[in-house]
Amino acid sequence: MSRHMAFLIFYSIVLLIYGSVNYYIYTRGMQALPTGSFVKTLFPWVFWILVATYVAGRTLEKIYLSHASDILVWTGSFWLAAMLYLFLVVVLVDIIRVVNHYIPFYPAFITTNYEKVKLYIFSGVSVGVILLIILGHLNTLNPRIKEISVHINKDANGMTELNAVMMSDIHLGTLIGNGHFERIVEKVKSINPDIIFLAGDILDEDLEPVLRQNIGETLKQLNAPLGVYGVMGNHEYIGGAEPAYNYLVSHGLKIIRDSVVKINESFYVLGREDRDKPRFAGRERKDLNEIVKLADPEFPLILIDHQPYYLEKASKLGIDLQLSGHTHHGQLWPLNFITSAIYTISYGYGKIGDMHAYVSNGVGTWGPPVRIGNKPEIVNLKITFRK
Repeated sequence: MSRHMAFLIFYSIVLLIYGSVNYYIYTRGMQALPTGSFVKTLFPWVFWILVATYVAGRTLEKIYLSHASDILVWTGSFWLAAMLYLFLVVVLVDIIRVVNHYIPFYPAFITTNYEKVKLYIFSGVSVGVILLIILGHLNTLNPRIKEISVHINKDANGMTELNAVMMSDIHLGTLIGNGHFERIVEKVKSINPDIIFLAGDILDEDLEPVLRQNIGETLKQLNAPLGVYGVMGNHEYIGGAEPAYNYLVSHGLKIIRDSVVKINESFYVLGREDRDKPRFAGRERKDLNEIVKLADPEFPLILIDHQPYYLEKASKLGIDLQLSGHTHHGQLWPLNFITSAIYTISYGYGKIGDMHAYVSNGVGTWGPPVRIGNKPEIVNLKITFRK
């Protein structure tokens, strides 16, 4: 099967699921509204326009990037978050209805005022979801600095400590724009790091929104005495790996691609291409075993790999610290339960054998510019080495 056919099938399935979920929400919304009311007449228009905005905005971005495409993408992105919570509420209500059908437990107030109760629920849920989305968006605008201490039991040629910043999943583009990124950079500067690690998905697919906002000038402000090192994630590959690489490198970042860099003659940073490289570029990435052989295992080995798969393999190969992102820890509760089931570590610090691992939930967002259940973060790694 060709890659174009695979893309077509994938996006057809996504659109089918998207349409089905929205249709389910729509039918329940229509059932809740009084027959003949103005709101019921207006509801289909408002609802389906909101449903169409994300797809329309992303499509228009590729044809003609403009303020119109920005408005559509922003509106549609908020709708994605609203859709999730409306779907969960509708499923819950339907479960209650089914239980009541077989084991009646509704009080008399509900049975005698059923039409009014449905309207009250519709109104309450709508207001509640709007407030939740607003609070979740405000949460995304205020990343915290999270401090983590790690001791690597190896000599580092006289270096005893390292003050590092690690960030993942910035997703620079239409939604995480230059203004938001400038605030992130100012927080990074306040840490005064010796080195900065970027664990992939620095860009959010297309380069055009980044170019239009000249975000590269702000990227240049990310600097540290020992340098800024990163890897590319699946979103750089979705948007085009080579243009993304060239842009990042031309604005001061050192992107490590299935290779190693020795820093200050003290430790190695190993960078992997993204796990999804074969799907989007048609080429395999190097096996981790090949990359590890490029480094001297007597020195501390720090691996940056965007997706936190195969942590046990990295540990067995002698990696001392792995830094990853990608999961967003679900970004929107309760999706964190899904990512926790998929990954050995969905979020935070863990130890696999002798290897330290940290998986960040990210400093930016993908899809909805909303975080519920976790805060975006800039990770301040206080790394010490054996004296």
